[in-house]
Amino acid sequence: MALDIGGRLRHLREARGLSQRQLAQLAGVTNSTISLIESNSTNPSVGALKRILDGIPIGLAEFFSYEPERSRQAFYQASELVEIGKGPISYRQVGDNLFGRSLQILKECYQPGADTGKVPLVHDGEEGGIVLSGRLEVTVDDERRILGPGDAYYFESRRPHRFRCVGPVPCEVVSACTPPTF
Repeated sequence: MALDIGGRLRHLREARGLSQRQLAQLAGVTNSTISLIESNSTNPSVGALKRILDGIPIGLAEFFSYEPERSRQAFYQASELVEIGKGPISYRQVGDNLFGRSLQILKECYQPGADTGKVPLVHDGEEGGIVLSGRLEVTVDDERRILGPGDAYYFESRRPHRFRCVGPVPCEVVSACTPPTF
């Protein structure tokens, strides 16, 4: 089984109360570097990882031997969902610690006109969701659909994709991604 360097880094960063941007500044790397490592989209060199860990601070040996305790919490109040989004898209995650988990569940809220960006998202895994309210334009590869309440999507996340709220009201979605690569 491969070591989850990204999940381990994310867990340690969050345990220290650091944002990705703060850690990037402390380590002298770009914010996107931290994001790519945490999503396991790239594996850092030992030197780059050492610089990043110095910003936490934690040594390489301690990083590789660190095993955070898995959450045993099974139920979550709405107020316990963890906001991981920013700007006009809210991503409220079920569970604050996804270390060692196989699934990520989100309650998403897109404000009118909000989208995930012109550059399509691409990452490992599979994802699916159900629109609860509003209208969501989903593009996968070159196929585009507008989904309304009760409509759903499900695809391999390696396929280029993007999401956009269409219409005058916010769009709410419950989604899942496995493994947790968002």
